Amino acid sequence: MHLSVIITTYNQPEWLEKVLWGYAVQHDRDFEIVIADDGSDSRTAAVIDRARSEMPGPLLHIWHEDTGFRKCVILNRAIENASGDVLVFTDGDCIPRRDFLTVHRRLMRPGRFLSGGYAKLAMETSRLITRADIQAGRATDASWLLRHGTSPSRAVLRLGVPSALAGVLDAVSPTRASFNGHNAAVWKADAIAANGFDERMGWGGLDREFGERLSNAGVRGLRIRHRAHVVHLDHPRGYRKPEIEAANRAIRDEVARLRLTRTTSGMVRTDP
Repeated sequence: MHLSVIITTYNQPEWLEKVLWGYAVQHDRDFEIVIADDGSDSRTAAVIDRARSEMPGPLLHIWHEDTGFRKCVILNRAIENASGDVLVFTDGDCIPRRDFLTVHRRLMRPGRFLSGGYAKLAMETSRLITRADIQAGRATDASWLLRHGTSPSRAVLRLGVPSALAGVLDAVSPTRASFNGHNAAVWKADAIAANGFDERMGWGGLDREFGERLSNAGVRGLRIRHRAHVVHLDHPRGYRKPEIEAANRAIRDEVARLRLTRTTSGMVRTDP
């Protein structure tokens, strides 16, 4: 089983560099990285170029021109260019714990997608984290994060759950296994069968809509939020627009009502 890690980014080169440092020290070494870049400037390309020699496998940079939020479009191009059997999705502001890919590989099964979460950090902590902290595992250690500016939360405390208990907590958790773009995995064949992400969608629920079509097709989600960990670096959020979120909600409602398994506005366009 070969993994392709698809990382979305847009003009956050400092955060992306920290994320790539996290993948350079993964225990699992059989993977490629595909950067799905929604139109970043040359600073992001420079970060990627510096990181290439440090990765255990290929590092691809899939980019298109910045003409507004087109995350779904660039995600679909990344899927097309990925060579892995399994696609692990995450964001360019989410540093993985060193066993992140080991857990995804161990838990992946046919007919399944994986649903993880993240621990949100304070801006103070996000800025403080160094390469040495990531290499040593401090950046994903709950006690270290709490001592360096991040407030206690259930997500942060999950980082300290013993591995023997983590699977039990995932099994009994009432949280639904939704597809979360910061920490999720799916077989590439299942992503293609769903026709990828719906390119009509702006910010707000686009990952979940993709997962809802997977579920309609019989691909079941497995909760892994206590077992597969990333920490989310803080940043301003100026991209929320109520009218776009409402349009996205209407698309999701249609998927639920009609039990749709494939979008007509995805990797292969078949809409009028």
